[in-house]
Amino acid sequence: MCRWLLNVALLSAKELRSLLRDVTLMVLIVFAFTVGIYSVAKGVKAEVSNASVAILDGDHSELSRRLRSAMRPPYFKTPDDILRSDISTVLDRGRYIFVLEIPPHFEADILAGRQATVQLLVDATAMTQAGLGTADLQEIFEREVLDFLALRGLESSLPIRLELRALYNPNGESSWYTSIMQIVTNITVLSIVLVGAAVIREREHGTIEHLLVMPVRASEIAVAKILANGGVILVAALLFLWLTVNRCLGVPIMGSVLLFGAGTFAYLFSVTSLGMLLATVAPSMPQFGLLAVPVYAISYLLSGAATPVESMPSAMQPIVRFLPTTQFVSFSQAVLYRGARIDTVWPQLAGVCICGGLFLVLALARFRSMLASQA
Repeated sequence: MCRWLLNVALLSAKELRSLLRDVTLMVLIVFAFTVGIYSVAKGVKAEVSNASVAILDGDHSELSRRLRSAMRPPYFKTPDDILRSDISTVLDRGRYIFVLEIPPHFEADILAGRQATVQLLVDATAMTQAGLGTADLQEIFEREVLDFLALRGLESSLPIRLELRALYNPNGESSWYTSIMQIVTNITVLSIVLVGAAVIREREHGTIEHLLVMPVRASEIAVAKILANGGVILVAALLFLWLTVNRCLGVPIMGSVLLFGAGTFAYLFSVTSLGMLLATVAPSMPQFGLLAVPVYAISYLLSGAATPVESMPSAMQPIVRFLPTTQFVSFSQAVLYRGARIDTVWPQLAGVCICGGLFLVLALARFRSMLASQA
């Protein structure tokens, strides 16, 4: 065992030197955890931003003016007045996402306790803006009507009032979510690419034959590649989690970074083993890329980072929950967003470790077969 550990340490040092000398891969790592995270966090917005609004005000009352003034930047553009005859035209041409029609006597009906209806027409081709914007406008209208009634002492006559409390991301900033999920995404794709590139590089450069004549085992070579490449990704992920996400983007890290690092270490064994498994199947780097892309895309789409697992088909959910990417996304969200401790996330950690062990066994078996065919 001591000899095995020594050989793994020496081979890991060799792999680490080889990786650090590869300028292209090092630039890729730094780019992925800096520009890649920042551009996604700032460029991809889930919340409503600068949505265009037109308004047909048939009441011209204090309450209708309050509703107009409540729709303001940066969520909504300043509303434009519109004629009834132009509503269909501007919606067909996509000039406005929302068209609000306030009927005559709207304020009078509210004060008299009669039912009043405001019509909101939505261009739902802009799906995200339309869905979230509709919910935001409904909340704005309810808040403004309640404030309007409170000024006149009529609020107490309402049977119920809803109080909303947003936890973990009170302002609904999408960058708080996308930046950390991008860390998870980059860990996955880089783990597959780096280990796969390391195996194929040995084969294409002919240095795999040098390893075959050395008194080392296939397991020592494979584990060394996993440790060296996974270690670089782990250090980069933790470093840029603090530097890019926390310091540059201002996203608070609620939980233990040490616990996140331990979970990432376990997850890296899983995905780096998967990368090695794919590299033993693909004979060249281009073919490895063609094989890795669909594997990564499917694992990402089913991980819960892009869409919640609960939104997937019910028949698929039990299967998806056992995937290591899904387990790691759930673990990362619990630790970094909600400050969860080990007693909360141990099932996800156990699932990642089980998948990692399975992938490692399969990768070692394929790696031994590949070395045997090279001998």
